[in-house]
Amino acid sequence: MKTLPTTLLALFLCAPVFAAAPPLTVAVFNFEATDEGLRDAGPKIAILLNALLSAEGDLVTLERAELDKALGEQELGLSGTVKAETAAKVGQLTGAKVLVTGRVFRAGNETLAVAKIISAETSRVFGEIARGNAEVSLSDLATDLAGKIGKTIAAKGEMLVAKVRTREERLAALKKSLKDGPRPSVLVRIPEVHLGTPAVDPAAETEIGLILRECGFTLVDAKSTTKPDFEILGEAFSERGPRKGNLQICKARVELKIRATATGALFVDRQTSVGVDLAEHIAAKTALQTAGADLAERLAPKLVK
Repeated sequence: MKTLPTTLLALFLCAPVFAAAPPLTVAVFNFEATDEGLRDAGPKIAILLNALLSAEGDLVTLERAELDKALGEQELGLSGTVKAETAAKVGQLTGAKVLVTGRVFRAGNETLAVAKIISAETSRVFGEIARGNAEVSLSDLATDLAGKIGKTIAAKGEMLVAKVRTREERLAALKKSLKDGPRPSVLVRIPEVHLGTPAVDPAAETEIGLILRECGFTLVDAKSTTKPDFEILGEAFSERGPRKGNLQICKARVELKIRATATGALFVDRQTSVGVDLAEHIAAKTALQTAGADLAERLAPKLVK
């Protein structure tokens, strides 16, 4: 990895996480529908909402295939059973900041669609409802509901998304949370690819290494004579998402295995994040850097226990 000049490194560390305010990432899950005659309505409402919300300029909706891939091995499932308690885990797996789910049912002569808008960061929950007569089309119901959901997300954005902390604030909080005493040595190796092309300077590996070093950990590599106390190994990948105006959106996922070299004890973690920039590859690097920072915050305290 090439060494940056001190001045350039300082500018890099002080740069904002995003070059532009990113659109909000939303995941739409299947709605519950148990009433006779509405059993197929749940998935259909979700598909319609996903398409309608994706047309909003300040929202990015995750594709259904991406949700299936991210949650395929989980017990959460794409259903209305997603709750505020599991929102953080879903957000971690998918990169979504806001989750939308709910129910479709009949009440007398009305058909109602009730949506839950759940924050993956603050666990706040808001509700919206669309109603029509017994013969109302799912398209009309979804259009009405999508408009209300969009307005709620726009109005309640500060409650749905946690306040963005600067890198310095995050680092100061992490240092404060760590125990006093010596820090172990660590080896970090996380190769990454973007659209099938290996990265020269892996962004997630760089970010994790920088944060650990600034917290007092000793970094070693394959050429070091010192054997690390921990090996942080993994893989990372990023890919291009949709464009919003002049902004390119990229999504990244980092998966880690952390092994204590003395005991062989192993634990794993992973993080999905989204990056936005005018340039595709910078957006991809931003997503990987953000995922690396989130992972470093979680794993550093585990290394000093």
